[in-house]
Amino acid sequence: MKKIAALITAAVLALSLSAISACAQTGTSTPASLAEQNTMSVLWFQTSGEAKALFYQGYNIGKMRLDEILNKKAMKKGLKPAIVLDLDETVIDNSPLFARKIVSSDSYPLNWSMWVKRAEAKALPGAIEFLKYADSKGVAIFYISNRKETKKAVTIKNLLAVGAPQADADHVFLKRIGERGKEDRRRQVARTHNVVLLFGDNLGDFSGFDELTVSGRIEAVNKQKEEFGRKLIVFPNPMYGDWEGAIYHYDSIKSIDERLKLRKNSLQPFQP
Repeated sequence: MKKIAALITAAVLALSLSAISACAQTGTSTPASLAEQNTMSVLWFQTSGEAKALFYQGYNIGKMRLDEILNKKAMKKGLKPAIVLDLDETVIDNSPLFARKIVSSDSYPLNWSMWVKRAEAKALPGAIEFLKYADSKGVAIFYISNRKETKKAVTIKNLLAVGAPQADADHVFLKRIGERGKEDRRRQVARTHNVVLLFGDNLGDFSGFDELTVSGRIEAVNKQKEEFGRKLIVFPNPMYGDWEGAIYHYDSIKSIDERLKLRKNSLQPFQP
């Protein structure tokens, strides 16, 4: 039996090496190829003081703007002020998942759904302090995320664990079946509240940016430039987002090789 087991192990190893060799010879890439290219992005997000500073800066601006808005007498009558925030890479940090994908050689690596179920994401710098301040001022807080509605209980569990106020079913709006962006959920909040500030790491966290091309997104930013830092607060996320989806023309079935090619072709090097 030992000899048979040894022969089977050797055969499996030979097939694995053969597959790796074939990939190398044909240029076929693997999911690890995409993950490996994310190394510097994840490192920057996790280790740079600059990343932390930008989160503090964003929430400091949010606090200053909130004070200015609440001190104004010209608030919409009858509507309670509210702020709307994205969750992932805005309030909580999922970078450990992306780091795991880079360094792990597991046959079944941790995926997004498994990570969310763990409810272990930590709060990002400045987030909880700002949210508690807004809560103390009587401001309604709404968390609008494209996490699936089925993950609502574990998402609320995660938010409560990091101390996020108003983290309940009435204030956490997740993505419903058939829903594309967040606009309908933002409108739902706006029907009963005066939304004074919005926070996110993706332009899709704000109105007017869904499914635009790379150049279209930049053009839309230029058109709304006066709103950034005034009503719209953006946080850094070089790891993933619609900025990447736009490079792939939002085509989720593109092969890994096609994605790698589009990444390289989208670079703008100087011409010697």
